[in-house]
Amino acid sequence: GRANSGKSSLFNAVLGRTDLLHTSSKPGRTRQLNFFRVGPKGGKIILVDAPGYGRRGRAEWGDLFEEYILTRLQLRRIYITFNGKHDLNQYDSQLLQHLSANIISSEGQQRYTMQAVITKADELTKLKGAQSMVESLRKQIWEAAPLCLPPIVTSAKMVPPFGIEELRTNIVEACQV
Repeated sequence: GRANSGKSSLFNAVLGRTDLLHTSSKPGRTRQLNFFRVGPKGGKIILVDAPGYGRRGRAEWGDLFEEYILTRLQLRRIYITFNGKHDLNQYDSQLLQHLSANIISSEGQQRYTMQAVITKADELTKLKGAQSMVESLRKQIWEAAPLCLPPIVTSAKMVPPFGIEELRTNIVEACQV
């Protein structure tokens, strides 16, 4: 997701932790790929936290991510986070289109699936027209990447967290564990 879209907070919520990943209101805290093995007894699932993209992202972070998605044969699904308060911008659209263009390898095999995740739903509840904002974002995502799975709406800050169990189930199903 874009820098400051709530990736680290979402990651912590999915893992049932509050402080595994450092969260900050300052964008650009994640500067490398961070790997987390999860599940019982050593875990069969590896989740990867990547730096954000956009105005505050860096070209070398994009190169790192690109190398990973094109060479990691075990990659099953890419989760792209979108802050629910904002429409897609050019960086979001470019990323979705780029991932869509690379979803099929030169050998004709599907490399991965894509799953959109709308974050910060707690902030949407304070706004009028929240449902129409989510629907608009859903439509924009589909227009940029028709192969992207429909967004899961989440909030890591709601008590209990909203959409997190659905996201956990989605991860397990994607990994076929």
